[in-house]
Amino acid sequence: MWQNIERDISQVIGEEFNIKHKQLVTGGDLNLCYWLSDYQHNYFIKLNDKSRLQQFETEAYSLEKIKQLNTIACPNVITTGTTLDKSYLVLEYLPFNHAGTKNWMLFGKQLANMHQESSHGQFGWQHDNYIGNTLQPNDWQSNWRTFFAEQRIGWQLQLLAEKSIILGDIEHIIRVCHDALLHHQVTPCLVHGDLWQGNIGFSDNSVYIYDPACYYGDREVDLAMTELFGQMPDEFYQGYHETYPLENGYETRKLIYNFYHILNHANLLGGVYVEQSKSNLIRILALH
Repeated sequence: MWQNIERDISQVIGEEFNIKHKQLVTGGDLNLCYWLSDYQHNYFIKLNDKSRLQQFETEAYSLEKIKQLNTIACPNVITTGTTLDKSYLVLEYLPFNHAGTKNWMLFGKQLANMHQESSHGQFGWQHDNYIGNTLQPNDWQSNWRTFFAEQRIGWQLQLLAEKSIILGDIEHIIRVCHDALLHHQVTPCLVHGDLWQGNIGFSDNSVYIYDPACYYGDREVDLAMTELFGQMPDEFYQGYHETYPLENGYETRKLIYNFYHILNHANLLGGVYVEQSKSNLIRILALH
């Protein structure tokens, strides 16, 4: 397997690459990850079953789209491919370090710039991709309320229903979420889609985002998720709001947007996240 990966990397970089150092990298729970080095080049590789190649290809595509904007850094994509029984994604290796106040302020400003400079005509993405291991549908839609209520909330509720986990009448919940976004005017922009602290790193005074689940949507979905599993430092929000202030009603919309991620965790992990989904749904239904 490793010889095939060495050949692939060598072909891409235009010179011979032979693995002299290989170190398991912990922290992720979806893939097996390694730091590979020949003491001149350093790469980060994700490995999974061969059937997961499409997930790596969609991730690579999202990273390339983020990088094209030149507003916020992300790891360079080296290659994707398969071996006899594995699929892989090779990225540049980045040694992350501790972030100071200025780093978080910079991150807020750069994320705001990404949202401001990536307007699009419709909501969706060039193809379906993945949020964790869950397929994320991205059919183009001109109406944000319809897109999010149906392709985010409705989709996750349907997946739960297929597991015999019924939270309520799906069409009614979709309608409530749709109506909660009724008076919010949204310009489609590129969103990371899975923006929590585990997908952010700092290296050499630069901010990097990775593991994206990109689509063109409401910028507030990214801000909302930064608050879902513990908030970012205050300096991040200060930097963002100074650059691109949020509109009134965000606190209500945040409840809808984060409901999507809680539902996804319920689908992936069950247990406490099913109960959290039920609790959030009570709050959402109270909006109607």
